[in-house]
Amino acid sequence: MNHDHSRPADAFAARNTPRIFCIGRNYAKHIEELGNTLSGKESVVFMKPASALVAPGEAITLPDDVGAIHYETELVVEIGSGGRDITPEAAREHIAGIGLGLDLTLRDVQTDLKNTGEPWEKAKAFDHSAPLGPMIPLDDDIDLADLHFELAIDGEVRQHGHTAAMLVGVADLIAMLSAHWQLLAGDLIFTGTPEGVGPLQPGMHLQLSADQLPGAEWTIA
Repeated sequence: MNHDHSRPADAFAARNTPRIFCIGRNYAKHIEELGNTLSGKESVVFMKPASALVAPGEAITLPDDVGAIHYETELVVEIGSGGRDITPEAAREHIAGIGLGLDLTLRDVQTDLKNTGEPWEKAKAFDHSAPLGPMIPLDDDIDLADLHFELAIDGEVRQHGHTAAMLVGVADLIAMLSAHWQLLAGDLIFTGTPEGVGPLQPGMHLQLSADQLPGAEWTIA
């Protein structure tokens, strides 16, 4: 049987990533820009498959005829030591690495799903919807509550995020997720996006950067 290994996501599929957890509505200004409201309930959680991952430098292939496709820049956490019912105080010990990524969203599709009360997967879990930059070990010099990161498109900064503005911080996200699922080594957590999201077009060049994290670049095919 002939297997096609040409898709960029295959480079990440080899990591045997168990799951990609994504957090929605974790920055107040992003909630406002989409016209949503703070619910006061637990964080919105959805998942993406390994085929959503795109390695740095690879072209991002987007689906056709689905309406607006938005970028969302996010801090990404990789779980090292898994577990269940992890406390916020112990959460840092379970982190293997951190980096930057993008949660790409079929915005018109998502709006339709919200209006009908359906799950978001059709809008969020498509192939190439989770470009992921390099991950680095979490060392003692990194304060997870004080990380700045940016997305520039064609040289113009479109998003600037600061983890201090998260409604639910990294430690509490790990605690919340581990209360529902046993976290496994290799699990990825996309922690939510700040304001400034917008549409993507073919030919755009995307560049993620941060003072303490490695950058990454992609081009929209």
